[in-house]
Amino acid sequence: MEKDKSIPVLPSRSLERTIRFYSRLGFEGRLLAAGTWAIVTRGDLELHFFPYPQLQPAENYGGCYLRVSDVDGLAAVFGQAELPRSGIPRVESVEDKVWRMREFALIDEDGNLVRIGRPI
Repeated sequence: MEKDKSIPVLPSRSLERTIRFYSRLGFEGRLLAAGTWAIVTRGDLELHFFPYPQLQPAENYGGCYLRVSDVDGLAAVFGQAELPRSGIPRVESVEDKVWRMREFALIDEDGNLVRIGRPI
């Protein structure tokens, strides 16, 4: 029996482009429902996307938090994609936060904020 889980659903201006972007980060992606839905996975991590062609990345409030066991390892993998450290898209450095999480942030090409971390 599969465990209960929560899966974020985020907007995308182009589902095909979103799959290509997340593929650079080690995710596998696929289009579903006649190209009206996309899913990207990396191990147990899963993100879903719906089309929103008129989305303005700088005005996007979409986001989610992914808890992982090896935040530093995943940050290193994401670093291999050579994303910028500012602007959209970007990846931020791993930090220990005052709320007792070790985390970093990814902002994808559509402005979705994906925080990734683990408790410390």
